[in-house]
Amino acid sequence: MCLFVRLVLFSCLGMSMATKRSIITTTWGSVDGQEIKKFTLRNEACQEVDVITYGAAVTAIRTPDKEGNVEDVVLGFDNIEGYLSPSNPYFGATLGRVGNRIGNATFVLDGVRYNVSKNIGEDSLHGGLRGWSFKVWNATIDDDHVVMTLVSPDGDEGYPGSVTATTSFELSDDGELCIEMTAETLKATPINMANHGYFNLAGHATNAEELYKHVFTLNADRWTVTDSGSIPTGEIRSVENSIMDLRNPTTLGDVIDNVPGGGYDYNFCLPEPYDSKIISFVAKVLHPVSGRYLEVYANQPGVQLYTSNSIPERNETGIMGKNGAQYFKHAAFCLETQNYPDAVNHENFPNSVIRPGDIYNHIVVYKFGVEN
Repeated sequence: MCLFVRLVLFSCLGMSMATKRSIITTTWGSVDGQEIKKFTLRNEACQEVDVITYGAAVTAIRTPDKEGNVEDVVLGFDNIEGYLSPSNPYFGATLGRVGNRIGNATFVLDGVRYNVSKNIGEDSLHGGLRGWSFKVWNATIDDDHVVMTLVSPDGDEGYPGSVTATTSFELSDDGELCIEMTAETLKATPINMANHGYFNLAGHATNAEELYKHVFTLNADRWTVTDSGSIPTGEIRSVENSIMDLRNPTTLGDVIDNVPGGGYDYNFCLPEPYDSKIISFVAKVLHPVSGRYLEVYANQPGVQLYTSNSIPERNETGIMGKNGAQYFKHAAFCLETQNYPDAVNHENFPNSVIRPGDIYNHIVVYKFGVEN
């Protein structure tokens, strides 16, 4: 069971209990001759989560509101073709080898300069041109978990070292989707895996009209200042007396027009001291109308709050999503627990380099529930 102890880190893979939870496997087409599998995790609380082996992505989360009405609360596509399309903004994907940005797509490690793929101007985003979100992962079912595995060869997208990565998914009867990401390497390399789920607790098709009603609370007292290209400058600034202060419940529609860049797309820092062996409260988001809430817990030092600023405007053609829905700007929010962006290039940021014998471990828990 993926109930977590908030003061003591544990491995999701080591827990189990006898329940009526189930995992259903279906085939979801193929990519380059590789079969894509979809796994549906079900619990006893009328909740379901769909994950696919392309990008180790979460494609649906169905959860009830305070009246018992079930809605899918993550953006995505109906079929694998949608996830292969250039309009896919990493919906639900597992990001790697390095999620978020690397400035100028370069870094120096142990005296050697590495140049990685440029896929956003002169910078690198979410692992490069074909990062881990574009790969087909192997998958097995281990008790109540779906465990996906990927081998990233030495030189993949310019990164050093052969890396073996795993992402496991478990849905508990308490509404907790536990995602555990691990990695081991044969040569020193930066790692910053993350899940890129796009959430709208009113339902995936409701867009900004409902997203603006969401109430956000972030357990973050600082944020990493960025330049005009969203690359950290190295400055870590207090959120005090600023639009970045979300420590008290804040309705998104009351503040989003005042956020630089047209919405949130910033890394927030959890209070120090940071300890990777501790799972901490990261955020809570409530949609008051439906009563649905999402609580986020993780063992990472930062979280990227993103409000889908790059999805097309209302007067443009939106992204064609599930069940004929069109997604527009500010259709959803992301809470990507992570190390700080571009950490490999900033000595004052938490270390992002793993070495042979190290095990990178990232646990994030998305807990869904209702308030009356």
